[in-house]
Amino acid sequence: MGLKRESGIAEIGKWASLRKVPFSSREDNLVVLWEPEDPEEDSLAALNSAVIPKITVAYGLTPRKRSGTKSEQRDLRYHLSLHPLPLQEPAQALGAPPRQRKPSPAATAPPQSQNPPAKMAAPTLRRRCGRAAGLWGGLRGAPPLLPLRRRAHEQARRARGARGLLATQCERGLFQEVFPAQSAEEQLLDLLEPGRPPLTAYCGFDPTADSLHVGHLLAVMGLLHFQRAGHNVIAVVGGATARLGDPSGRERAREPLSAERVRAHARGLRDGLGRLFENHRELFWAAGAGRLGEAALLDNASWLGRQPLLDFLSGAGGRFRMGTLLSRQSCQARLRSPEGMSLAEFLYPALQAYDFLHLHQHHGCRIQLGGADQMGNIMSGYELVTKMTGTDVFGITVPLITSTTGDKLGKTAGNAVWLNRDKTSPFELYQFFVRQQDNIVEKYLKLFTFLPLEEIDHIMEMHAKEPEKWGPQKRLAAEVTKLVHGREGLESAKRCTKVLYYSSLEALEAMSDQELQELFKQAPSAELLLEPGMNVLDLCRKANAILDGPSGYQKITNGGVSVNGIRVTNPETVLVLGQHILKNGVSLLRVGKKNYYIIKWLQL
Repeated sequence: MGLKRESGIAEIGKWASLRKVPFSSREDNLVVLWEPEDPEEDSLAALNSAVIPKITVAYGLTPRKRSGTKSEQRDLRYHLSLHPLPLQEPAQALGAPPRQRKPSPAATAPPQSQNPPAKMAAPTLRRRCGRAAGLWGGLRGAPPLLPLRRRAHEQARRARGARGLLATQCERGLFQEVFPAQSAEEQLLDLLEPGRPPLTAYCGFDPTADSLHVGHLLAVMGLLHFQRAGHNVIAVVGGATARLGDPSGRERAREPLSAERVRAHARGLRDGLGRLFENHRELFWAAGAGRLGEAALLDNASWLGRQPLLDFLSGAGGRFRMGTLLSRQSCQARLRSPEGMSLAEFLYPALQAYDFLHLHQHHGCRIQLGGADQMGNIMSGYELVTKMTGTDVFGITVPLITSTTGDKLGKTAGNAVWLNRDKTSPFELYQFFVRQQDNIVEKYLKLFTFLPLEEIDHIMEMHAKEPEKWGPQKRLAAEVTKLVHGREGLESAKRCTKVLYYSSLEALEAMSDQELQELFKQAPSAELLLEPGMNVLDLCRKANAILDGPSGYQKITNGGVSVNGIRVTNPETVLVLGQHILKNGVSLLRVGKKNYYIIKWLQL
């Protein structure tokens, strides 16, 4: 019997009649695994997420047949025996060799005339979830499974000591899940070994804003690692799919975007992606280091925008199954909500799947990358490509970046750290990574940088000896800022840091007007003429930094005013060039602890 998906479970822990339909998708939040007593039975049951949503544990499932008529015998009843087992890191659950069984008489009999599902998701999920939960080790007769990470390492070592791409990135934690696992073990590991012809991988980015943010950066890092291994990569801006809105992980529909606004956002994303690829090539890829794969920027509006509706529905649309699309957790959650789900959102996975098909047919693309919350959409693309072309393709997910409270970083949550300078300055990006805690910084060094693992280990060893220096955090911040904003952006971030935290006059003199505005965003600015004998009291009053009268005078005498980081307690102190007025014609006036004023001097 082939792999099946069981739905319609009424209640956990009780007998329930299960309607059997072909399994061609995964439940996002709960997968129930069982070891059949009868070797002829080979099935995977997934609890209906509409009944039990938001559960992330695996359970043992024991099948039993009941007596009755032939029709009743074909309908199995199952009893769910609950054995909660916590899921571990998904990267530890990638792939597994198929279980070896002795063929039964039924297995050697001629096959029935039926059309079994060609390439289903169930085998991958069974091995992934079962191993992640430690479930297979406790089941009768289950052989030990070798994780994909170890298999990748062994194959890479056999290739004359060369480390394969999958092995390295699984060890770093960047590649979280590879789909489908069996094909990845049998083909993808070999296809990605050094010396093989280059493959093509892609990742999509919907322009719901005019800038990428840190949450997108790991997907870009995945593309860059493919490029560094000599493979070709494509970054797809979703100029068409952004008009619909991805429903994954959302409680309500996205705000509709006009075509003009989407086009403007798409330009911003293309510029940002182009800078990342260019900075990587110039600053992180040494001359003579080998072949750097080609990188291309595409917009899916160029093919989806020209695709006639009837042609799409009669062609690719006929390959999608409603049960598969409806089974997605994101779809079911929205259907249960008061707002419901629009047809446009419902068709989003189909259009993203068509992107994969188009890129495969026109660019030879065989790998799709995406965030961990995109696995359902990636699976839809896998199924469409394999059904229409018969070619084995693959999906790889990268981890989601979350805040300290566990919320996903992004525009929707309101906690996005943007990659465009006009939205998040290099200094702010630098400080975001400098402030990371010790318990996360090593993980981020592996995810967000190209530093060798041996060097990261050394950095952490030095940090254990001198934690007060914040060495790993500073290195992490420097590497990411240089990738995003280039060498000048990193220098700008360091100058701003020296000015704000170390009161460096040298750094302040070297700051541009743009850096001053970025560092002191809320600080008012004033343009003044330097008059003979002008003193600190005059400066503060002309800049409207203190009140007129005795209270303003006393503010200075009490030490509440500083000019360029130098505290002034005498209101009659005459302004001096090179001390109170810097060479770049700027003075930074601070009143109190946080009130800054930027003074630009004219006609010096």
